[in-house]
Amino acid sequence: MEPNVIAWTILLLPLVVAAFILFFLKKTGGIAAFLATGSALVTLVLALLLAHPELLSGGGGEAHAAGADQGHQAETAAAEGIKSFPWIDLGEDALQVDIGLKVDGLSQGMMLIVTFVGFLVHLFSLGYMKDDEGKSRYFGGLALFMFSMTGIVLANNFVMMFIFWELVGVSSYILISHWFTKPSAADAAKKAFLTNRIGDFGFMIGILLIWHLCGSFYFDQIKASAVGITNNFLLNLSVVLIFCGAIGKSAQVPLHVWLPDAMEGPTPVSALIHAATMVAAGVFMMARVSFLVVSAETAASVIAWIGAGTALLAALMALQQNDIKKILAYSTLSQLGYMIMAQGFGQAGSDAGMFHLYTHAFFKALLFLGSGAVIYACHHEQDIWKMGGLSRKMPITTITFAIGTLALIAFPFFSGFWSKEHILMEAWEAKHIAKHTWIYGIGIFVAFLTPFYMTRLFIVAFLGRGRTKSADHAHEVSLVMLIPLILLAVTSLVSVYFHVPEFLKSQGHSVDPIHDFHINPTSIASMAALAAGVILAGVFYLNKKSDPFNISILREKFYIDQMYAGIVKVLQDKVGGLLAILDRHLIEPLIARLPAMGAMTAGSLLRLFQVGNLQTYVFYVGVAVLLLIFLLIF
Repeated sequence: MEPNVIAWTILLLPLVVAAFILFFLKKTGGIAAFLATGSALVTLVLALLLAHPELLSGGGGEAHAAGADQGHQAETAAAEGIKSFPWIDLGEDALQVDIGLKVDGLSQGMMLIVTFVGFLVHLFSLGYMKDDEGKSRYFGGLALFMFSMTGIVLANNFVMMFIFWELVGVSSYILISHWFTKPSAADAAKKAFLTNRIGDFGFMIGILLIWHLCGSFYFDQIKASAVGITNNFLLNLSVVLIFCGAIGKSAQVPLHVWLPDAMEGPTPVSALIHAATMVAAGVFMMARVSFLVVSAETAASVIAWIGAGTALLAALMALQQNDIKKILAYSTLSQLGYMIMAQGFGQAGSDAGMFHLYTHAFFKALLFLGSGAVIYACHHEQDIWKMGGLSRKMPITTITFAIGTLALIAFPFFSGFWSKEHILMEAWEAKHIAKHTWIYGIGIFVAFLTPFYMTRLFIVAFLGRGRTKSADHAHEVSLVMLIPLILLAVTSLVSVYFHVPEFLKSQGHSVDPIHDFHINPTSIASMAALAAGVILAGVFYLNKKSDPFNISILREKFYIDQMYAGIVKVLQDKVGGLLAILDRHLIEPLIARLPAMGAMTAGSLLRLFQVGNLQTYVFYVGVAVLLLIFLLIF
């Protein structure tokens, strides 16, 4: 099968499935569920073939032995074989945009992650959503989401990426508001959609600036001409504005407020959004244009600082959350902060950030689906203080959740340890090169906070005794929900070993976690932070019936949501009221009514002369001729 056919099938198959479900399967949720899940499996297989065409001929061993040069040649051949289709053509010297795909190591690797996690989310949903009334609409939304995310990953130009960027926003709105009769879910969907529009507005302006500077929307052409940009101010400004898109989509401060509320959607949706798809789109986009970030030092510093700030604030917020999904949501924010922070450290930092994205995709999807299993087993209870003792009721879920937790807190030899160490090492280098001492310190401090709040979650929810009847009556979930947990637990363990990173075409896979690791100040500091976080959480939370701390500023997320609500209220009530007065008493009478009244008056006067009598009209002509003669003479 040709790479061109494979790539376009990966992109279009989810769209066809979503349309088919919409038009023909609205009332047959079971068929829609299996059709969407089957399409997700097909796209996963095709993504494997796109990244490793040697699998078709069974030559995996020979291809691996041939080395990196052969892989690069295959990648180049695949990219050259992808057809594009004309879309906008205003002439050679004007605007030309095609619908085309970019198949390289970055897109191939990201596509493997998106399709793998996406398929497992579909599979898990077969059990989690089996009794849902809107099952057909739900799986149609999943298919649309997969189409949108695939378009971002495979886009070869900014215009196409922006279109799919907005489609991801639409499809996430549909999924978050799946239970739209619940006001909190409807409000969360609107909040996510509107918050992302703020970042996307800056993203759009940044794209137009890059077009002005480079004369192209295509990534390859922009990369070729970026070295010749002489206007440093506009270059930095355009990169910061493009980064605004990542601030919205990857939920960085100050546009982070939508992501925790997105937990109102079904838990599999949370896994899909938080693991390797929607929120990872911002990190992926910054990695795609890393050549611009390298050239824009001021913008790179802004990116690093915003990422570090998000990592710190989100970790602090997670300390006092009681909703199991919201703890994981703030954990996602914090880890995304790590990834974005690394994007400001140059090309090596960008690779480190993408490496963490790959490992994070597995264990965060595992944790969210694990939380879904817990919520399902506890009759949709989400408060960890109303759980407890689940390790005896749900042993397999507990083991898989523990593996995900160990990977997230960067326990030695788990996948998250290697990718987090990679980022901290790049931060150490940036500390000396770019004087980012505080950023490095934040990275180490977050390495303490993460094990603290995740150990708190595990102890309170899984250990001790059950605190409510929901916890006492919990039981292990069905096999269709356990299989994704087991697969994700395995990948969370082995995703940095046995040449798996190379197979996944992971950015940063050149780091050999076993041979390249050395004891140094950074590794000592991070492991000391890990030990301190786990030990302190154990001291404070073992055998506790309630939270010994009550830090309102952390529980209320630094009151940022309330501040935004106040701003909105002021704009809607005060400013909106003032504008209403101006509209009613100034704009409407002067701009709307005055011209209309003038036109009406003029019409009424002219109507006096329209008598319909020929002699009268001749008289008017005669008077006009006499008046004209008078004016010409005198």
